[in-house]
Amino acid sequence: MKKNYYLLLKSLFALVLTATILSSCVPLKKTVYLQAKDVEDTASSYVNDVNFDYRIKPGDNLYIRVVTFDEQTTMLLNPLQMGGRNGAMASNDAGVYLQSYTVNEAGYLDFPMIGEIYVKNLNAEEIRSLIEEKLKEYLHELVVVVKLVNFNITVIGEVKRPGQYKIYQTAINVFEAIAYAGDMTDFANAQKVAVVRQTKTGSKVEMFDLTKRRILSSDFYYLRPND
Repeated sequence: MKKNYYLLLKSLFALVLTATILSSCVPLKKTVYLQAKDVEDTASSYVNDVNFDYRIKPGDNLYIRVVTFDEQTTMLLNPLQMGGRNGAMASNDAGVYLQSYTVNEAGYLDFPMIGEIYVKNLNAEEIRSLIEEKLKEYLHELVVVVKLVNFNITVIGEVKRPGQYKIYQTAINVFEAIAYAGDMTDFANAQKVAVVRQTKTGSKVEMFDLTKRRILSSDFYYLRPND
């Protein structure tokens, strides 16, 4: 009787273990990135423009710094950054926000010595050139730096660290975004990944199959702010 009990217990344990292993197994075809599945996926190079042209819109935050040969003039032109040590940009999110210029609903930002500047639908380089042109009416030698500081992406779903991430670089692709979130979990399906992007008319959803190499040439391969 006791022997039968142990045999039954052993059988139940083996059954539970087998069920657990089978339930946790995810086919490799759903988890391995950039597979060569067909003729279209066997290419070794794909064309994709990393330098997307992001246009500034109301609510965006811009870090703007002007450097001149005169220390007093530099301080006058950079009042938001003078609170930190040596005028350095704060490393925390609150500091970045406080030391940046917010584009108002009408598309303007207010800059020292120049006043209001219309920047809506311009990119960072165009804004830099515009500020430099206006300041050269008063100054001869200067350097202007303009950076978009509200480049945020949100990663949710079957990833190890879902959440919102601030990006301090000019571009980030979908694989880098997943890496920020600790990569996909064992239960994720890399064949069905969605990118939601805000457009002028609303929101657009693009479905991805990360197991296929053709994603490298997609317009959604490189993410944009608030994706």
